[in-house]
Amino acid sequence: MYTTSIAIQILPDVSDIKKVCEIVDEVISYIESTGCHYEVGPFETVVEGEFDTLMDIIKRCTEIPIEIGAPAVKAYVKINHNPSGVLTINEKIDKYRD
Repeated sequence: MYTTSIAIQILPDVSDIKKVCEIVDEVISYIESTGCHYEVGPFETVVEGEFDTLMDIIKRCTEIPIEIGAPAVKAYVKINHNPSGVLTINEKIDKYRD
């Protein structure tokens, strides 16, 4: 049971679209390395887990672009937190998958 679900969109302040994609790929690689269940979408990545863990992930996701050359970064975050549990990614979208 997950108590928290976040949706995070990272937008590095870089004009070269190829560089933007490289930076976002690094952020997604980091999310993957956390071991949390996640799903990449066309606009944002959804991650499930415990509240404190996910807050640390959000912080790190904003640091990575700066460390690899972006002068600034915007992060758009949605948070669903319920100590009794949240609907999971799979519960929300499995019925729409092929």
